[in-house]
Amino acid sequence: MPAIGAVSGGRLRAWAAGETLDGFAGACVTASSLLTGVDELAGELERRGQALFVHPGPASRPDGRPAWWTAVVDYVAEMQAAWFAWLADGAARFPRLPVVFAVLAGGAPVQFERLGVRGGPATTVPDTMYVDTASYGRLGLGLAVEALGRERLVFGSDAPVCAAETTLAALAALGDNVLEAVTSANPGRFL
Repeated sequence: MPAIGAVSGGRLRAWAAGETLDGFAGACVTASSLLTGVDELAGELERRGQALFVHPGPASRPDGRPAWWTAVVDYVAEMQAAWFAWLADGAARFPRLPVVFAVLAGGAPVQFERLGVRGGPATTVPDTMYVDTASYGRLGLGLAVEALGRERLVFGSDAPVCAAETTLAALAALGDNVLEAVTSANPGRFL
């Protein structure tokens, strides 16, 4: 998994890969592992006052598919499944555990209308669930803000694969101090 970190109190803190370690922001797990069970880890993170970061796991591009396929199709589907699994029961079992889902949880919050029409649970998202902004622009970020409120987004980037400046400019264009909330206030509250 790539090196990833979180800023807390002006200091970069790393995420441990699938375990709890002193001095770390918390643990990073793949979305697929969240689906198969992370109860022991989640319980330990909650006890320690740390957080959980859910990130797409490794995937290989199917033969004949374009280079963008994995990032736009596989990662998004994996992240949506993890988000809805946590929303359905993980958040209730670990009510004090902050969890952030990479890449806007694959756009899962945009599915709330469909969820309601298909008989899903109420779309009240616990205040411990966040999404990061990696790789998204004005449209995706705007939809996430509308679905969740700016309080549930934290800045994330896929730098150096994608330029962080694109996401920062899109956040600034949303107005209402969205950039400040997503880059400062929300990460401070999350961590």
